[in-house]
Amino acid sequence: MAEEARGNGQGEMPPATPDGPQQLIVNAQYIKDLSFENPRAPQSLIQQTTQPSVDINVDVKAQNLGPEVFEVVLTINATARIQQEPVFLVELAYGTVVTVKNAPQEMLASLLLVETPRIVFPFARAIIANATRDGGFPPLMINPIDFAELLRRQQADAQIAAAPGNPVV
Repeated sequence: MAEEARGNGQGEMPPATPDGPQQLIVNAQYIKDLSFENPRAPQSLIQQTTQPSVDINVDVKAQNLGPEVFEVVLTINATARIQQEPVFLVELAYGTVVTVKNAPQEMLASLLLVETPRIVFPFARAIIANATRDGGFPPLMINPIDFAELLRRQQADAQIAAAPGNPVV
């Protein structure tokens, strides 16, 4: 049986609802906030004999802007240290405005918190790499992120926090 090409590299269209096929449309992508700090320069640039340890934190948030329109913000914070001393810090909040059409309510979290950041991650990764390179360091190339697993962890943490008997912090 032959697979019909759709022109976008996918063999199958998303399931259709009574109002038509599901659509996730990227309307805009933008840097919402970008910060790079090189607190020990120029010493940190001269004394690069030890490879720094890098801690990376990723978060995704979404908010409704109007009917079918959402802002999704991918936040990436990276801190490089050598022997507990900060070498560089880079913080990026990368915003995306998307339109979601004909998607059931139960699919919104996946579309907004998994699919949207998966689409824009390469752009955010390039911004981080350029910022660290422009700061005098080798480009920080962040490995691909499993946004589905990140969503599962956030949902599990929310369920634990909401469980009876857990104190509100």
